[in-house]
Amino acid sequence: MEAPTKKRPRMSSSEECKLELPNGDSGSRLESEGNSTENGIERLQQTSELAGTSELRRPKRFTFSAKPTLEEIRQIHADFTDERDWNQYHKPRNLLLAMVGEVGEVAELFQWKGEVAEGLPDWTEKEQEQLAHELSDVLIYLVELAEKCHVDLPQAVLRKVELNKQKYPASKVHGLAKKYTEYTD
Repeated sequence: MEAPTKKRPRMSSSEECKLELPNGDSGSRLESEGNSTENGIERLQQTSELAGTSELRRPKRFTFSAKPTLEEIRQIHADFTDERDWNQYHKPRNLLLAMVGEVGEVAELFQWKGEVAEGLPDWTEKEQEQLAHELSDVLIYLVELAEKCHVDLPQAVLRKVELNKQKYPASKVHGLAKKYTEYTD
């Protein structure tokens, strides 16, 4: 029988999203108005208005560690598959199907949970660890698929972001979620 895992304590919105306003105010006047995630955008807008600026100061975003790089991940996994003589099975189609299967396992972890808050504050440590394992599997297969197809993934990402900037200029799409073909000049 597994030992029960404890849920991490839910952080209040003020803990999740520290705001720094140009006037030095931390937005504490808004903290008493409620701390539900649903009110987060509204509070950010109100905080922005209080600061006298139309531009929001974004909360600090989660960042990945610098190491390993995608190339290092590719090499680590290439060594892993070479040591086991699995390269013979790792053809593009097989890698794609394996990756899709792993994406399904990620989806299964989210199934029936409704909307999930950033940072997964309501998930147990065990659930978070399972997610980390499944996302790692997806990334490993994606990197290996890119390798087998000779796609330099970091460079492809940079090119794709530039294309998306052209398709979705911030001046036209800010705050909207439509396909680029739906925007008019």
